[in-house]
Amino acid sequence: MANEIKKEIQKIINNYDTVIKAVDKKARKNKKRAYGGMIRAIIGDLVQNGIAKKLILIAWILLGKDPRRISFPSKKIKIPIKKEYIEKIESPIIKKFLFDNINKCWYGQKTDLHVFIDGKFVMAIECKAYTENAMMKRILVDFTLLKEIYSNLDCVLFQLESQLGGDYSSLGDITLGSFSTHTLLSFFNIDLVIITLLRGERKVDQPIHLPEYYKPLTKENLCKAIQVFKGLLEKYK
Repeated sequence: MANEIKKEIQKIINNYDTVIKAVDKKARKNKKRAYGGMIRAIIGDLVQNGIAKKLILIAWILLGKDPRRISFPSKKIKIPIKKEYIEKIESPIIKKFLFDNINKCWYGQKTDLHVFIDGKFVMAIECKAYTENAMMKRILVDFTLLKEIYSNLDCVLFQLESQLGGDYSSLGDITLGSFSTHTLLSFFNIDLVIITLLRGERKVDQPIHLPEYYKPLTKENLCKAIQVFKGLLEKYK
């Protein structure tokens, strides 16, 4: 089993190298889509399906769990309207309209990756090439909506690079974080787990898909991420 896991981790690293080193050329060749959009789509798929999902499966297997119990459905979660909101509406016409159509009053919400164990939604993951604090606000709102329905949901931000400030990109054993990010977190009831894979703060003018700014994905950092996922998944007997 140990050798198989090592091989899987190396495959992830090899795939990362292949995708990152080829993405610039691939995006320039595509004439149907804007260059920036192609870069985001390719790297986004790499982070979500080429790295995060694979690390979760590795963590699950290392815990000795049956792979058939875990799944990743991408369906949206229906977030229903709050009845107390309707009650506060002053217009009786609007209030009646909403109550008469209460079953239609919902918002479809999803994150990049949904993890289900035994058919139960247990973990929501936002997968990003990088995150800065303006994006963090949106992420926290998305998680808050999901927590309205799934109060015990584990919420994870999984990113290649960090632009959150502080020491999120230092990849130390203890992360102190940044003052601005902690301030945002203080306004939301979200126990957010942040996993960063590449060392060094993300720089706008130094994209990692260009050879001169390439950053290696290491076995050490992938193993750290696996340990985090193991800690989140081990409670499922």
